[in-house]
Amino acid sequence: MAYSRRKLSAFSLSFLDIMSCGFGAAVLLFLIIKHNVDTNVPQPTINSDLSSEVQLLEEEVLDGEKGLVKIRNIISDIDEELVTAQGLARRIMEEISLTEGLTNELVLDGKDGKLNRIKADIKRLETEKQQLVADLNKTGEDSRKYAGDGNRAYVTGLRMGGRNLLVLLDTSGSMLDSSIVNVIRRRNMRDERKRTAPKWKRAVDTVSWLSAKFPNNSQFQLYTFNTEVKSALADSKGKWLKVGNKPQLDKAIKNIKTIVPENGTNLEKAFIAASQLRPLPDNIYLITDGLPTKGSKTTRGATISGKQRLNLFENALKKLPKGVPVNVILFPMEGDPLAAKAFWQLSWITNGSFMSPSEDWP
Repeated sequence: MAYSRRKLSAFSLSFLDIMSCGFGAAVLLFLIIKHNVDTNVPQPTINSDLSSEVQLLEEEVLDGEKGLVKIRNIISDIDEELVTAQGLARRIMEEISLTEGLTNELVLDGKDGKLNRIKADIKRLETEKQQLVADLNKTGEDSRKYAGDGNRAYVTGLRMGGRNLLVLLDTSGSMLDSSIVNVIRRRNMRDERKRTAPKWKRAVDTVSWLSAKFPNNSQFQLYTFNTEVKSALADSKGKWLKVGNKPQLDKAIKNIKTIVPENGTNLEKAFIAASQLRPLPDNIYLITDGLPTKGSKTTRGATISGKQRLNLFENALKKLPKGVPVNVILFPMEGDPLAAKAFWQLSWITNGSFMSPSEDWP
């Protein structure tokens, strides 16, 4: 049976064919749009590179800060060494100047002058011997007991006699130590550490030793001085106290053990306070470590030279009461070589005594 062929027409496509074509077109359009979006997105490697650079810079800044701290520590150590070197250089120059002065004095004295000085010294020593014998007869028993740390017995030559005895104790900051660097270090410590400084404890023990040697029938006064003058017993400034009143004497010694050394040294005010006592002292016991750093007039600058300190010492001598022996106990300070000569001359001129004790005294 024969079939007739039907003609092919564009309108003879089925509905599924049409839908398939449309879906394919939509998928193709989606792929094209997705491709365009991906090509416009920035590459993540760019941000990664920038983060690495920032981290590297931060590490370099941290290393630089660590290096800066090390440099500052090195500078601090150099500054400290410089202060020490300057102190040593100043001390050497002052010792050279002192040696040259002594050489000139020896040359000027000549043989005759030196012989006359020796004769005068012998005569003065004979007078002191007679005075010591007389004082020994007056002294009798010690006013209080004092036991030192060692087993040594010392012959000091200090004049312990007299009716009215005055002790002047230097409480300036330099009494914390014998070297400038250690004084600066101890000055920044706690008060408890300052009171236990070896040099300061020796000074306090010296006062205690002196008080034990006072004659029982005498009177005393204990002044401390730095930039100001104070009495060891409150409300007793300008008054004489009885040595025989043992509780009163013990309290004065106890009070100085609570003092914290600080500030500068004004010897002029100490001598003015001594001259205001009535009657005047028969003996003055001066416990110090060097020439004064303060006076009635303020000095310019933060530092003071050896010559300026000597001028302050000479001004202080003008305030010293006349005819009163000054017995000096000197604890030498680094960088102050002129002090020993100046205080020795003071004790010699006033017919007193001078000593610079060892570290285990008293």
